[in-house]
Amino acid sequence: MKKSERLNQELIFLSNKTTFHLKDIMQEFSISKRTALRDIQELEAMGLALYVESGRYGGYKLISQNLLTPIYFNNNEILAIFFALKALDILSSTPFEKSYEQIKEKLFASLPNEKQQDIAKILKYIHYYNVAPINSADNLDRILTSIMNEDRVYITYTQYKYEETEIQIYDLFYRNGIWFCSAYDFNKKSWGIYRCDYITKLDISEGKQPFSRKKLEDIKQTHEQMFNDIPFKCKLTNFGIELFLKKNYPNMKLEYIEDVPYITGGYNIEELGYMTDYLISLGEHVEIIYPKQLKENYIGKLKSILNKYE
Repeated sequence: MKKSERLNQELIFLSNKTTFHLKDIMQEFSISKRTALRDIQELEAMGLALYVESGRYGGYKLISQNLLTPIYFNNNEILAIFFALKALDILSSTPFEKSYEQIKEKLFASLPNEKQQDIAKILKYIHYYNVAPINSADNLDRILTSIMNEDRVYITYTQYKYEETEIQIYDLFYRNGIWFCSAYDFNKKSWGIYRCDYITKLDISEGKQPFSRKKLEDIKQTHEQMFNDIPFKCKLTNFGIELFLKKNYPNMKLEYIEDVPYITGGYNIEELGYMTDYLISLGEHVEIIYPKQLKENYIGKLKSILNKYE
């Protein structure tokens, strides 16, 4: 390990400690006492606030700081950070107050002019394409806060019809241009997936006892086992494998049976339409093996499409 990398790792190793001994550094990084002493001096010069306390129970004491201890990155690591931020430019709405563009500008300004020019030049040659958000989701920060605080919330939801209900949100995720959250609905007594852009109002349920995180996990697992109760199996071509890997859902997996690739999994009768549309998107690279219900719905949808051109 290079010296600069070791110093960074030592900063990370010490970041959540209040005290340490020289032997801790020596054992963790397999270095000599002399090297450990030199490293501690350099860590101090880099901004790590500490002092020596002598005596039997002495050692190095770290002074608590509100700001992060500086971490130093090499050229490739800096480029990797800016490429990751560039890839997230498409997210016009996030659960955080600052956009990734603002964060990128702040980091960029902290670099020397020469390094700024190098990064700007390289990023002109690298492009990342993904699906931009279809609609703006205005409650992402409040949704994330409710998850962290384990709050029950009242929401107004307008995807199919106007409804008011009370839920407890389990997680937040982004898929194919849409922010979703999964949650337990106390009124319907069921688990559900909600599009965040259709949550038009969100208020904390005061005085209501929420479920624990463990309880929500148990409900989610039970739902997944019982809800997707119709097994399916579809054969793929080699290109179909690539299409599947580019886009798939939690209720399905890629499985090789006697070296033949298949999509297997389960769906609920309520999801028959979405399953049909998904399989049609794979074109000629998928063949439905079972169930008969899915195959018939698939054929019916294809006939409906063909009828538009006759």
